[in-house]
Amino acid sequence: MKASIVIIGDEILIGRVADTNTPAIASALTACGFDVCGVRTVGDSAQDIRSAVVCAMSEADIVISTGGLGPTRDDITKSVLKDIFGGELRHDASVAQNVERVFARRGLAMNDLTRTQAVVPTSCRVIQNTVGTAPVMWFEKDGKVMVAMPGVPAETRAMLPTVVDAVVERFHPCIERMRREFTVSGITESDLAERLAPFEDAIPGGFKLAYLPSPGRIVLRLEGPSSLFEGQAEVLLAYLGDKLAGEGVLSPAELLLDALRKKNMTMATAESCTGGNIAHLLTSVAGCSDVFVGSVVSYSNDVKMRVLGVEASNLEKEGAVSRDTVLEMVRGVRKALGASCAVATSGIAGPGGATEGKPVGTVWIAASTPDAETVRLYHFDGDRKAVIDRASATAINLLSTLLHEN
Repeated sequence: MKASIVIIGDEILIGRVADTNTPAIASALTACGFDVCGVRTVGDSAQDIRSAVVCAMSEADIVISTGGLGPTRDDITKSVLKDIFGGELRHDASVAQNVERVFARRGLAMNDLTRTQAVVPTSCRVIQNTVGTAPVMWFEKDGKVMVAMPGVPAETRAMLPTVVDAVVERFHPCIERMRREFTVSGITESDLAERLAPFEDAIPGGFKLAYLPSPGRIVLRLEGPSSLFEGQAEVLLAYLGDKLAGEGVLSPAELLLDALRKKNMTMATAESCTGGNIAHLLTSVAGCSDVFVGSVVSYSNDVKMRVLGVEASNLEKEGAVSRDTVLEMVRGVRKALGASCAVATSGIAGPGGATEGKPVGTVWIAASTPDAETVRLYHFDGDRKAVIDRASATAINLLSTLLHEN
């Protein structure tokens, strides 16, 4: 069974907004046995949308699109799909009731534009959007299915399981090949390859093991025939042993939080150049409150001194971006917030702020546990966002490494 994806929206086409819907849809369909054979991205043009949908329908059994279902004039997907699949646009009372429920839940007043969300082609079957106002629309033609979903990523993610379940029920795809991913930590790629050499030497034909390394973790992707897959997966898990962090692609933040739980420790952050981004990454993980106690965004020297206890003499002599300052920050936040562990950052994210010997991208990072502490100097390339993102990820990985080593 083949599937194709159509992403609609000028903002995606010109790169103003990142496309996060395609990976989510493709992953969900692949896991159910569909072969994703194409992805098309088009702008808010009726001709381009029609061409993309028609081409996708010609090559696949199931087509899923996102975008162009809103109430504004550039949202024209409904009209294009009506022209392709027939019927006419009519008011749907069930959609109207759902939109009213969504607005009531948000405490907002309805307007005339929003009410047009209840106008849908008579040729579609409506799947109510539980988190937004644009309904999901299911079309069928010549034994093939087209599902139009809202483009808002949060709405796509929320409705995707319902859509995929309906697609599976309709087509009953046969899963001939399976794929699972495992996140490994606390071991280098070369050491992991040595550990898994016997597994790879004995793996049956048709199987593939891929190494996907990134700072602080390695993701292993095992793919192979479904008839033999579970047995090989169990053998792989036995080889991984205590280096297995979990199934799926776990983020550095998830790995750090898990390491803290295993050691019954808590943590805090003291952030200057990262501006609370490390805390954001940690609190994006549900359930982190059992180990993450809080953060001090000490952007000014005054906060560094008053809240974190950084000595004025260090700031005057070495500056805020220095080894001694970041060490005092990490010790100070542990004491101030009563945390077992902490990380601290101080640097120059840019584009301005560089001084002699401290160019943009210069970042000092410290990590501290009850048993050890470390402080390191980094030089990150890229714009302000890139420096902040890389410093944040590095700080998280630095504390994870310290926990594994002690």
